[in-house]
Amino acid sequence: MDRTELLLKEITEANGVSGHEQEIRNILARELKDNVDGLEYDRMGSVLGRKKGAADRPRVLVMGHMDEIGFMVKEITKEGYIRFLPLGGWWGHVALAQRMRVITSKGPVVGVVGAAPPHLVPLKDREKVVPMKDMYIDVGVQEKYDVKKKLGVRLGDPIVPDSQFTIMGNKKMYLSKAFDNRVSCAVAIDVMRYFKKAAHPNTIYAGASVQEEVGLRGGQTTAHLTDPDVCIIVDTGVGQDVPPDGFTKEEKLGSGPAILFYDATMIPNLKLRDLVMKTAETKKIPYHLSYMEGGGTDGGRVHISRIGVPTIVIGPPVRYIHSHNGIMNRTDYDNTVKLICELIKRLDKKTIRSLTEV
Repeated sequence: MDRTELLLKEITEANGVSGHEQEIRNILARELKDNVDGLEYDRMGSVLGRKKGAADRPRVLVMGHMDEIGFMVKEITKEGYIRFLPLGGWWGHVALAQRMRVITSKGPVVGVVGAAPPHLVPLKDREKVVPMKDMYIDVGVQEKYDVKKKLGVRLGDPIVPDSQFTIMGNKKMYLSKAFDNRVSCAVAIDVMRYFKKAAHPNTIYAGASVQEEVGLRGGQTTAHLTDPDVCIIVDTGVGQDVPPDGFTKEEKLGSGPAILFYDATMIPNLKLRDLVMKTAETKKIPYHLSYMEGGGTDGGRVHISRIGVPTIVIGPPVRYIHSHNGIMNRTDYDNTVKLICELIKRLDKKTIRSLTEV
């Protein structure tokens, strides 16, 4: 594995659902500290590296989010089965029969989301989506075995999908949980590695927020912390090159980073959007335009911070996000890093002022 693959493996396999991002924060701080002038934290747990270039202003914020979708223990039945709350957007079918890790004070406990075999499911019920409230996790329950005392399971413990980073048969393709949005954490690190030696006409803040998946919470606090003049949100696009339409979709793996022109929480600054596209075309970096009719990113909070912040969302497409396993193409990752670095070099005071001039 090369350096990027090792980083993606560590950072995706780490445990970090919303509100429980400590492992990810430690990795980010460790990887950023040697490439920046200093680290800054908000009181929610977000972390950003600061790197001064030719001037204190403008400030460019490059930010993803640390948290992954997962669950939280809400009830332990008298038999020892665990009922759970979803953290982030889940569709019921993708959780059934999947392995989970309950992160307890005694360490991770492996379990599986119970799923009735087809032999026991009436035909009329087989096409129904099972509600989360009716699901449970079996951690090896047995009569007279106290999972609270033996395993340390408590109410409020986080639950993480049990999945490992894998380089697939096609070596450009990576399979893992939490690409949404640990990819952005790795991108922020690689951007700061690049600018450790490269010149830039601004001050860069790069890192990741917390609790994005449960309401863009860290996006608000990091915007207040950094007071940015422009913001580049790094998040995953939704890979759509799957049946039935296959490769006819524009948002497909290998097509370069997605540039969002709309999501449910933000319409980007149009001049910034055009600058990103022009930069990609000038540098011959492949890209595609995309949108999300449901959901949003931290840009939804950042762009309305204070008197407003020109904001754009850029990121590689990933198949099967918000599930146990997503698939990403390495060239899309590399081109995302390249595009953001080339964009930052163009964000001087005059250019940023032009984004909001009437």
